[in-house]
Amino acid sequence: MKIAFFDAKPYDKPSFERFGAEKGITFKYFETKLNEDTVDLAKGFDGVCVFVNDTVNAAVIDRLQELGVRAVALRCAGFNNVDMKHAFGKVHVLRVPAYSPYAVAEHTIALLLTSIRRIHKAYIRSRDFNFSLTNLTGFDLHGKTVGVIGTGRIGRVFIDICRGFGMKVLAYDKFPAKDAGIEYVELDTIFQQSDIISLHCPLTDDTYHIIDEAALGKCKQGVVLLNTSRGALVDAEALLAGIKSRKVGAACLDVYEEESDLFFEDNSGHILEDDTLARLISMPNVIVTSHQAFLTEEALENIAETTVQNLVELMEGGQCPNELCYRGGTAEDCKSGKCF
Repeated sequence: MKIAFFDAKPYDKPSFERFGAEKGITFKYFETKLNEDTVDLAKGFDGVCVFVNDTVNAAVIDRLQELGVRAVALRCAGFNNVDMKHAFGKVHVLRVPAYSPYAVAEHTIALLLTSIRRIHKAYIRSRDFNFSLTNLTGFDLHGKTVGVIGTGRIGRVFIDICRGFGMKVLAYDKFPAKDAGIEYVELDTIFQQSDIISLHCPLTDDTYHIIDEAALGKCKQGVVLLNTSRGALVDAEALLAGIKSRKVGAACLDVYEEESDLFFEDNSGHILEDDTLARLISMPNVIVTSHQAFLTEEALENIAETTVQNLVELMEGGQCPNELCYRGGTAEDCKSGKCF
């Protein structure tokens, strides 16, 4: 099986080469992202392997089908960049539902600690032999209330870490985890009572801009916001306004809603045209990392192993448990939810 691997980075290749060689799958790596202009690179391949900022819209899907490409293998859990309804009956769409929830949850808590204890500022000062403690005062996590929106695997690991700090945890999820010992509340309660809010939910029509001007208006003064899930969960303009008004005490972002042309690339020699992101980064109480929460050795291995196994199961059996849309299904399958 030959797979065109889009948006390839050096850290992707070792694990995919190893697991691919074991299963007889050959990867051709393209640094460019998959979109309408680059889709013809997939000619002659059985499938494409894509990441979060690749575009798999209707036009791309139609062209992939014309080229004889059978599978779209997502090396991530989220699939908001795929037109799933249009993919039905045309291509197999596979994903990695879980890789290392610890990687993302631990990165989230690292961002939180860095922010509230001013570690990033202290590091910069000490590099100049400035050991003053002025303006480095933080606050204890112990006893604080954290609101967790989304209690999938990552959210639950994050909750366990927060409990270890002695924090009170409130949670919201459209589909609560059974027998998890988690206190679920309404979304408004999360906003009103939380000192810290952390997002761990997928991006859907229901969660798009779940943090907007109205939501921030309900929050405590000085609330700390964490987002290591999907950028469009947060209305960036509303967040910027909340920071300027001091409603938001700090924001830690590993994702950004307009990140697709910026993140994963070195833009240090260019003028940043996204004024909202530029202003967020300039704020002293904002930390932005470049969608790196997943980036651990363990997660990279899990992603490669699961992606390769998905392709093998598709090749050998025609389906796999991690398929989002059954290429050979029926309209009844789609209505019953089998294709999602």
